[in-house]
Amino acid sequence: MGVPSEPTIGIINLILRHLFSPPNNTRLGNLCGPTDQHLRSIEAALQVGIAHRHEQFKIDGKRESAQRAMEMLQALYEMADRPIEPATVQLMLAGDSSTDGADGAGLQTRRADLRPRTANQAIYLDAIGQHDITFGIGPAGTGKTYLAVACAVDALQRSSVQRIVLTRPAVEAGERLGFLPGDLSQKIDPYLRPLYDALYDLMGFDQVQKAFDRQAIEVAPLAFMRGRTLNNAFVILDEAQNTTPEQMKMFLTRIGFGAKAVVTGDVSQIDLPKTQLSGLIDAERILRRVRGVAICRLTSADVVRHPLVARIVDAYATQGAAIDAAPVAADEAIEEKFVARRAPLRKRAP
Repeated sequence: MGVPSEPTIGIINLILRHLFSPPNNTRLGNLCGPTDQHLRSIEAALQVGIAHRHEQFKIDGKRESAQRAMEMLQALYEMADRPIEPATVQLMLAGDSSTDGADGAGLQTRRADLRPRTANQAIYLDAIGQHDITFGIGPAGTGKTYLAVACAVDALQRSSVQRIVLTRPAVEAGERLGFLPGDLSQKIDPYLRPLYDALYDLMGFDQVQKAFDRQAIEVAPLAFMRGRTLNNAFVILDEAQNTTPEQMKMFLTRIGFGAKAVVTGDVSQIDLPKTQLSGLIDAERILRRVRGVAICRLTSADVVRHPLVARIVDAYATQGAAIDAAPVAADEAIEEKFVARRAPLRKRAP
């Protein structure tokens, strides 16, 4: 929807010009955002300059960046019949597959028609649909928990399952929930808040409350799952990096007929004692070749929160790798010094 003009190629930069026609002031306003907020976000992310006068736009930047900025403006203009949220722009900058026509199964929920935002998210959703047990492992902000809850809501509303069961290890409370005030729900609710937030977003507060009343949605601490068999249920274990191998085995063996389980976790945020092996790491090693089990890895490229989150995840990962390598380097340096000191002694020996 527009008339592109011939690009002007400078020594370093490419200048693209585009005329959106027929001009529509409402669409142009939504495209630019309040005080050109959306344009500034694109400029900062792609390192281009964007100037416009009414429906005429000029983009100045390196060839690839300028062309991508132009494609983004055209895509945003297509959806600009209503105000565009800043999050939509950020998702497109992060590589939103739902806006560029990429294939990806949508999830029908009462509050949103969800689609995967990245290629790895599409693989993750497909794995959940095709396997009875799926592991979603990745850093914060990659959508692993939210998408799992969306799949559970979708399955419940299509009557593929009879209930949703949400569980999470309460490591911060040492799993000794009896010492906390309130009934079981009040004790565990603070630890399951991210799951509640996703439910409210996908179903609405009233529908969630009705589902709880008829026991179509259940929350339970992981410690209380022992001895149960979960038939015709969609079960989600969140924060699985904080399970022990024994707890993980216990959870996985709760799965009954007609049930589906999704295990999510971030192995870079383990709160267990240093000497305790994470059940998530252990399960990934043991189950990677078991038929019917899918293990999906998400990375910082799949982060769909504030753009800084991906950079923060990468920075911590780099720092963690450096810390892990430091003891090895120190040991090698000590060994080299020891060998150097021994060398003169060998020469003096008769």
